[in-house]
Amino acid sequence: MRFRPLLALVLAFCLTFIAAPSSVSASGERGNDKFANIVNTGKANDCPTISAGSGSISVDGGLTDICMHPTEVYVKVARSKRSKADFAPAKIISPRNNTTVEQVYGDMSGGTFKEKGGIDFQLITVLAPNGEEYPFVFSAKEMAVDFKGKSISPGTEASGTTFTPSYRTGDFLDPKSRAKDTGVEYAQGLVALGGDDEELAKENIKRDLSGEGVITLSIDSVDSDTEEFSGSFVAIQPSDNDLGSKEPVDVKIVGELYGRKA
Repeated sequence: MRFRPLLALVLAFCLTFIAAPSSVSASGERGNDKFANIVNTGKANDCPTISAGSGSISVDGGLTDICMHPTEVYVKVARSKRSKADFAPAKIISPRNNTTVEQVYGDMSGGTFKEKGGIDFQLITVLAPNGEEYPFVFSAKEMAVDFKGKSISPGTEASGTTFTPSYRTGDFLDPKSRAKDTGVEYAQGLVALGGDDEELAKENIKRDLSGEGVITLSIDSVDSDTEEFSGSFVAIQPSDNDLGSKEPVDVKIVGELYGRKA
């Protein structure tokens, strides 16, 4: 009988830990998944998700683990010779399950987030309704977005720009051994054919032409306990220009967003 108060105390102590709310972040829970539960499922390409919440997070400090998973891609092309160019839905054909930028982090200063690093770009190829394939770099590099207000809460939006690097590097050789930093400039015999010097130069002299994109982040849910947020994003970036030999087209990427306070 004399042990009954002690047992009651131990039981109450255990129940306190069982009933205590979990403060593990969604990204932390995802990191505990077993390999067998993820491999060949496509889950690794998804962003962490949080339950709908209406809390808020202060924007001071920085953000980390930002994840952007494309779910829809549109290419600005003319559907016919008589129609104007407009965004048409395209199908991602490569890669199959590796299109997400993630673990992106950066600093917040004066309500502006500036990206510093992470897995901040992916090479993607889509098939447009006109039958053309359009490769592009889905990029969060140098992302700089301005948050409206002093906190992040449902309904918050942030807009800004991103840097879109060249799809090819300077050492990439095309089928005629032309490249920017190696190989040859003009394929043999091309100059002797005559024709438009400007067009010949455009095709043969490779240039590293990077671009700039625009992006808008929209926050739908916030967990103030774990300081996480989720929502959606819309980005418009240029497609590959084949080192200056092709005219790029605009690509609109729509998808899921996740992040947390650093």
